[in-house]
Amino acid sequence: MSEARTSFENIILATKPYFSAKGEVRLGKSGIGWKPISEQDIISVKSAEIMGVSKETGLLAIQAADIKRIIWQKVARGYGIRILLSNGSMHRLENFDNDSFDELKTSVSKYFHGIHLETRDMSVKGWNWGKTDFEGTNLTFKVDNKPMFDIPMEAVTNSNLAGKNEVSLEIKGADRVQAGTKRKLHVDELVEIRFYVPGTAPVDPDQPANDGSDGENEGSTGTSAAQVFYETVKSKADIGQIIGSSIVTFNEVLCLTPRGRYTIDMFKNFLRLRGKTYDYKILFDHISRLFLVTKPDGLHVILVISLSPPIRQGQTRYPYLVFQFLKDDEKQVVLNLDNEQLQQEYNGSLRKRYDEPLYKIVSELFCKLTNKHLNIPDSYETVHGANGVKCSLKANEGLLYPLDKGLLFVPKPTQFFPYSEISSIVFTSREEYNNLFDYLKENGVSVISDGSESGGAKKGYAELSDSDDDGVAGKYADNDDEGDSSPDEDFVAHSESEVGEEFNEDYETDEDPES
Repeated sequence: MSEARTSFENIILATKPYFSAKGEVRLGKSGIGWKPISEQDIISVKSAEIMGVSKETGLLAIQAADIKRIIWQKVARGYGIRILLSNGSMHRLENFDNDSFDELKTSVSKYFHGIHLETRDMSVKGWNWGKTDFEGTNLTFKVDNKPMFDIPMEAVTNSNLAGKNEVSLEIKGADRVQAGTKRKLHVDELVEIRFYVPGTAPVDPDQPANDGSDGENEGSTGTSAAQVFYETVKSKADIGQIIGSSIVTFNEVLCLTPRGRYTIDMFKNFLRLRGKTYDYKILFDHISRLFLVTKPDGLHVILVISLSPPIRQGQTRYPYLVFQFLKDDEKQVVLNLDNEQLQQEYNGSLRKRYDEPLYKIVSELFCKLTNKHLNIPDSYETVHGANGVKCSLKANEGLLYPLDKGLLFVPKPTQFFPYSEISSIVFTSREEYNNLFDYLKENGVSVISDGSESGGAKKGYAELSDSDDDGVAGKYADNDDEGDSSPDEDFVAHSESEVGEEFNEDYETDEDPES
């Protein structure tokens, strides 16, 4: 005799952010099951890598013994239930009709001993102050003890103390749209949220935290409530912690932007950038371009990583990571992968052991793990035989590298100018005119000379060489021995929004995924 079950159709599995698929839900004494309906839903669920969902069948099976709570609440798509498990994780099922409540409540009480269908009223006051509560792996914001919204901690990629009492959370975005997609087809998404957390938390964790709203007791004994909140978010979201084994770790790598020394942990789908103050989890999907250039002194190599979206330190955004290596710094590196993994997961594109200059190892691994092309200087050379031209961007001295698809300025502020976005270039310098003119002409860029001579004595490239082995020039070398970075107040980045992109439905993306 088959087990008695209660079923509901057209129920949406919404456990994973930015993912939904319709299916049938069944409740029985053994637990709760969800099965996708259409062939397309089956394919989507199998490839979504949702916790608890079988990759072979696309079925979600929740054992009755694992269920801790079931909560009924209003959601954007009708009504939904939150299924909290004993291990702290949560599944979301949505698109129930209001009329389904009584049948669902009876079924839960009937099949699951000691479990009752709880009802939860949502706060619709619109207030922006309240209390936070962690329910398993979810952060819930409550007003008058009613939840207003919740954030799955697995969707949080980074968290930082943006101020004395302010904690920022960066949210993982939806999958990147293909180039050429119209703006109206893009999804609107939350990318960052900030919490103002006043008061202090007592040393004794069993005592309640001071929730005073003015923060005047910050100097009293105990840790700031913002620090406690920040550490809790890091723990719940697994930020700053190593879950499983990394493929490789590079310790204390010099970073020019953001300034400091960071340890790089590379995993299959993301990297962790760890400093003394800031920890970042950067998905490889958020890396849009890679550049590798040699400084004119011939001693240092710069690796530039373009990020979209950028990382943040307080109010400062960094759309580029700029690492510097000694060209002759040889290292022996062994990947934490066996031969079977190298063949099955990476198709033999990675080697088990590397014994060569560090910059080559790091740049090759970034190329292979991100599937991005490494942009390097090709045929262009200055009159001094270097690949980069000494120049200034506003008040910032640096180097300009003509590359195959655009012009790269380093180190600060790092900028990349694609040739496709350049209408013309006006020349006022004579020393590099001929070489640059020929190179830019080959790449289809219009060059205009204003006929004026550039005054002043010519300066050799030796002046750009760094006096120490770390290669941090001038004012950027201050406080680097502290190990971690501090926000660069004078850093200037491109605006993230242009009028055409923001308001024009027919705007098309021009990002070249192969660049």
